[in-house]
Amino acid sequence: MSIIRTHEIRGVMVVDISGRVSILDRQIRETVRDLVAAGHRQLILKMSNVSFIDSCGLGQLVSIYTLVRNSGGNVRLLTPSHRVRQLLNTTKLDTIFEILEDVAPFAGSAVGGVATHPAPIGL
Repeated sequence: MSIIRTHEIRGVMVVDISGRVSILDRQIRETVRDLVAAGHRQLILKMSNVSFIDSCGLGQLVSIYTLVRNSGGNVRLLTPSHRVRQLLNTTKLDTIFEILEDVAPFAGSAVGGVATHPAPIGL
């Protein structure tokens, strides 16, 4: 089961996920659905403390991506753990999601950071 905390930084909702993301955990998708329903369109999923993710967890990420993009927004991943990063690479989802290494450069734009792939998804 995962632990989810949310906070806002300069108009961007950060969803901090810790623990396991699996078939048994629907809280992440429900949290994002509630944020989108409340009008938030720029989201960052902080995944540095995710210890495990299975195929259903990856499916949740894709579902979240689709929900946010279809609502005119953008979702990015922040510092995914080594395990998550491996799975994103294996499944080629790292070519879909913009992966940020740092949130410190939020100055000026809605989201800053260093993307780990050359074709970031635009705002």
